Amino acid sequence: MSKPGDRKNPLAKAQQADRNRKIMIQVGVGVVLVGLIAAIGIGLAMRKSDSNDASSSFAPVVTHDASAGAVPPNLTEGGAIRIGKPDAKVKVQVVADLQCPACQMFEKNNATALEDEVKSGTAVVEYNIISFLDRASSGNQFSTRAASAAYVVASADPSKFQAWLSAMYGQQPQEGGNGMTDDQLIQIAASVGYTDPAVAQGIKDQKYVAYVKDETKAVFDTGLKSTPSVYVAGKQVSDPQALMTPNGLQPVIEAAAK
Repeated sequence: MSKPGDRKNPLAKAQQADRNRKIMIQVGVGVVLVGLIAAIGIGLAMRKSDSNDASSSFAPVVTHDASAGAVPPNLTEGGAIRIGKPDAKVKVQVVADLQCPACQMFEKNNATALEDEVKSGTAVVEYNIISFLDRASSGNQFSTRAASAAYVVASADPSKFQAWLSAMYGQQPQEGGNGMTDDQLIQIAASVGYTDPAVAQGIKDQKYVAYVKDETKAVFDTGLKSTPSVYVAGKQVSDPQALMTPNGLQPVIEAAAK
């Protein structure tokens, strides 16, 4: 707090100005740090950038040696789980990691919209469930095992897959935690109707882990840099309102269908 006599003292004025500058710098640094913390906690799970641009299209091609591990049936060439009619008006592509908090936020806000667009026949949704966040689950490779489980349940019955995905994100482990056990993955699958013992066995066996690794590589080889990445009719959706607000993706799909 300045004193009355300071107004006539040039040295005091200079000292006060210097103090003000320091305060402003500290405030500015604090704002930046808060922003960075928020971005890390809520923002997109980022992978190191490269010179490729994935904004205009997304068409991975998976190369996988079946002798190294089983290949899930009925996938797209890019390793995606297709939900809906292939001849639907609009193709929606979603790339996600089940450990990614931003993917959880996207799912929370847009799961219903995607389910509705599939049911109406307007959209077909292709899900690339990838794995690059094992480091966030205390060594139990939750990201990889969950991705393998995604292909197990989708292979068993794709009609329940979107419900399974919502249930998985509804119980997403905290980053840095212990992830989920195989038994927990099996319980979530059973809760949405995957009660066939073969599903439980496939989850325990980590049946598609080798495939998931090759599929993840193929996805990032396209130049994709973050999750969730969402494409509607071949164009990447970058508007945060569409991605992270309730049913925000629905008008984008409807517009593409016209």
